[in-house]
Amino acid sequence: MSANTRRPAHRGQGAAARATGKNSVRVALPLVGTISLPPPQQLAYLGGIAALTALQVLEWPVSMTLAAGHLVATASNNKVVQDFGEALEDA
Repeated sequence: MSANTRRPAHRGQGAAARATGKNSVRVALPLVGTISLPPPQQLAYLGGIAALTALQVLEWPVSMTLAAGHLVATASNNKVVQDFGEALEDA
């Protein structure tokens, strides 16, 4: 394979990395270091669940189930973007 045939795949992998990078928030904490947080939309959803639980509108097992389901669903979306980048790399 020549270098020219490898460039499009490398650009595709970079595009997938940028897409996943735009959907996360990185925060530098003094004692902990840099951590990655979910995108703002996910933080708002999880914060809403936490607020409803704190106000005792939702019971904690229900809120944990909602949060876990949401995190599993969004993790599968990130996996799709990563698989897309790997597919472009193989093409």
